[in-house]
Amino acid sequence: MIRLIEVCELNKASKNLAQTYALREVYINPKHVVSLREDDNIKRKLNEGMFLPELDESHCFTRIVLDKGHNGVELIVVGAPHTIQEKMEGGKGELLLG
Repeated sequence: MIRLIEVCELNKASKNLAQTYALREVYINPKHVVSLREDDNIKRKLNEGMFLPELDESHCFTRIVLDKGHNGVELIVVGAPHTIQEKMEGGKGELLLG
């Protein structure tokens, strides 16, 4: 299991976008990761100053798809895809299975 910081939506109806998102710890099993890709939408919102004042414009975000049987689960986490991949590999330089 690896520890990541997830960007999660709290209240879609809120007009104050800073209160719409929060950060929380999440632990995932790297064996269940299907794909990683950069999330430009969250990056754009951050660059426009629309949410998460504890983060700055230098942060990158990754959308992770986890295998959950017939359905996948998507998470958005703080960090660039290559950084998340390195964390999942444990610094061993191995390729992800899949």
